[in-house]
Amino acid sequence: MANPPSRTRGTGSPARRTMTAAARAAAKRARRPAHPERDARQEEQTPSARSLLIEPPEHGGEDPPEPESPESPESFEPPESPEGEQEDGTPPRRAGWSVLTAALGVVLVAALVAVAVLGWQYRQERQAEQARDEALAAARKAAPVVLSYDYRHLDRDFARARALLTGHFRDQYGKTTKAVVAPTATKYHGVVKAVVAAPTDGGAPAVSVVSAAPDRAVVLLFVNQVTRSTQVAQPRLDLNRVRMTLTRTPDGWKVSGVDAL
Repeated sequence: MANPPSRTRGTGSPARRTMTAAARAAAKRARRPAHPERDARQEEQTPSARSLLIEPPEHGGEDPPEPESPESPESFEPPESPEGEQEDGTPPRRAGWSVLTAALGVVLVAALVAVAVLGWQYRQERQAEQARDEALAAARKAAPVVLSYDYRHLDRDFARARALLTGHFRDQYGKTTKAVVAPTATKYHGVVKAVVAAPTDGGAPAVSVVSAAPDRAVVLLFVNQVTRSTQVAQPRLDLNRVRMTLTRTPDGWKVSGVDAL
């Protein structure tokens, strides 16, 4: 007779174990909530811990940066404004000041140039006015000397006249008086006396300035010449108009030309 199989505590037949498992399953179903569909969806949405797969990140093993909170003062940075503009869209003050400074510089330069030009014009006008007065006085003084002579002292008269002349006219005067005037005056005892015409009531001499510059002037004179010689019985009066050109020299105003009109 075979010995009956020995039973070990905690073990049983397969049928007994199957019944026990079924009982546990029934008890577990009894404890579930009344909405199985919602629980099923939650179970589908919640992955099992045992079936959860962790895939490595695409860019290596580093963790992705955590988004910063918008309330964090360190993470807030104002947007950069375009170059040459402020946040409100207006040009920067530095550019505005640069344009203003450049404009003021141009205006200042223009003002300085205008002042320089006006100053130069004023100086030229003052010099021209001064030249008119000086040349007029020099012409009135030179006309009687240059246009007069006496056969009794020709050398002295010609020397005085040459002292008031300048340039090419001085040389021409010396040649003419030596070659023509001196022989004729000596032969006929010629005497010529010239004076600048003046009104009989004692007014200003008949002299006027045609043009004047700081270094040159043209003067118009009315000159009366009285001529005596053995060729005429009575003194002869000649009413002449003379245009005299004067030039400023280091020694003052000198006559550089005489034309009879």
